[in-house]
Amino acid sequence: MSGIESKRLMKGAFLLALAGLLSKILSAAYRVPLQNLTGDIGFYVYQQVYPILGIAAVLGLYGFPAAVSKLAVDLKAGGYPLSFRSFYVPVLLLLGGFNSIISILLYINAGKLAVAVGDPMLSGIYQFSALIFLLLPFVAVLRGVFQGNYQMEPTAYSQVGEQLVRVCLIIGAAVTVALRDEVYHIGWAAVFASLLGTGAAILILSIFFVKRKPYTSGTAQVPWRFLTRNLLLVGVVAALNHMVLLVIQFADTFTLVPSLRQYGLSPEEAMEAKGVFDRGQPLIQLGTVLGSSFAIALVPGLSRHRLKEQPDSLRQPVRGALLFSFYLASGAVAGLITIFPEANTLLYQNDRGSGALQVLTVSILLCSLAVTGASLLQGVGGVKRTAAFIAAAFLVKWAGNVLLVPWWGIMGGALATITSLVLLCLLVYAQLMRAFPRLHFLKNVCWKPLFTALISMVIYLLFVEAIFSGYGMESRLSLLFYILAISTTGGALYLYILVRGHAFTKSQLEMLPFSAFFIRIHKGRKSNEQSY
Repeated sequence: MSGIESKRLMKGAFLLALAGLLSKILSAAYRVPLQNLTGDIGFYVYQQVYPILGIAAVLGLYGFPAAVSKLAVDLKAGGYPLSFRSFYVPVLLLLGGFNSIISILLYINAGKLAVAVGDPMLSGIYQFSALIFLLLPFVAVLRGVFQGNYQMEPTAYSQVGEQLVRVCLIIGAAVTVALRDEVYHIGWAAVFASLLGTGAAILILSIFFVKRKPYTSGTAQVPWRFLTRNLLLVGVVAALNHMVLLVIQFADTFTLVPSLRQYGLSPEEAMEAKGVFDRGQPLIQLGTVLGSSFAIALVPGLSRHRLKEQPDSLRQPVRGALLFSFYLASGAVAGLITIFPEANTLLYQNDRGSGALQVLTVSILLCSLAVTGASLLQGVGGVKRTAAFIAAAFLVKWAGNVLLVPWWGIMGGALATITSLVLLCLLVYAQLMRAFPRLHFLKNVCWKPLFTALISMVIYLLFVEAIFSGYGMESRLSLLFYILAISTTGGALYLYILVRGHAFTKSQLEMLPFSAFFIRIHKGRKSNEQSY
């Protein structure tokens, strides 16, 4: 790769990461007004169909485009032209056939699926959702080709455009549902919004395709077996590594409501309880973004070749990524647990399920570490193994719901989530230790400044809460200002103590935005940086 291509790739990768971060924030944030407008049962309906739409979104954004991108790079390196006859038509036929099979199977079995999740009224919505898979080949090929040419801008713009269309349509539908009190319409609207969002992405990508013309002439035939193996195997496995939270939610879709019925709840009460439990998902998603996105950005140069040739050069950025993830997610968990009843009331209008959701908040730390570790393993060629780890976590979550929810309700669901993510973390980090034998992640955690920062932040939050508790905050506006003020100041206090206590080294701080500001705090007393 030339220097110009490297610079273009890094610039495009940064834009893609920024677009991904914005899309995840939008994806998490719109669920709050959705729940406010449609209630816990409306939120339950949406969450029951969301895993299917989420899986389709991941396949169309990460899985199949990654496979097409890799295929395009390999074919160009082998002298094959990216022509319509030798590349575009075969790839579209393979992806079209595979996704058509998924679509047909989902459509035919929608009724059985609805019965399996405990709500036959979802049958028609599941049939409608089968259409989304028919659009995936077009969006995947277009994104993959551009990424294979080191052009990340089309994917970034299409991703943001797709998410904006989805969010606007879903919120508009939620308003209509709130006025007409027809909660199951939100499921239909969610599928319709995903279809139009994907259509918007295809339109944006098509405009780039016409302008940039990423194709050549040629008739060289690529072996179908080679195409099939690279597209389907790589695509599905690569997508699974971006589905940690989706996989956990997918297990909840099938097992939570039936298990809550065994707990003793009526059908409507079980749906409401599932909606209450799902309140934690946007917060976990945002916390995981906070704990993993910036950390993953610190390791841009990972590859299997570099791991073999220069293992020492990779150890420091890998360790730094894990430490950033651990510190940031730990602070997010401690702070959110402390203020969760108020945050629950602010976001969802009451504090139902706060105890179980406080336990579920621990998922932010576990999921951040798991996502960061899995991403690092993918960079050095561990994609298949991490996919197997995620599948194991899914089975544990499923079994945990079946065993624990009938006894403890949604608290059992929270414990099942924690258990599955603990297993995932252990498997991922055991594999990381094999790839980087002298990583010594836990030994490099600065426990004293970490505990000092955590305890100081929690004491500060409780102190402020004690002062203002007597004033009463009947309006959500006053509660909003209160939550924003204490979360911002509490987070700033936590980071200040961490940096001042030399939890981070100077080289790690230099990788952050506003690094000069953090380094000035870091130099407040003599450095005792960790040795590598």
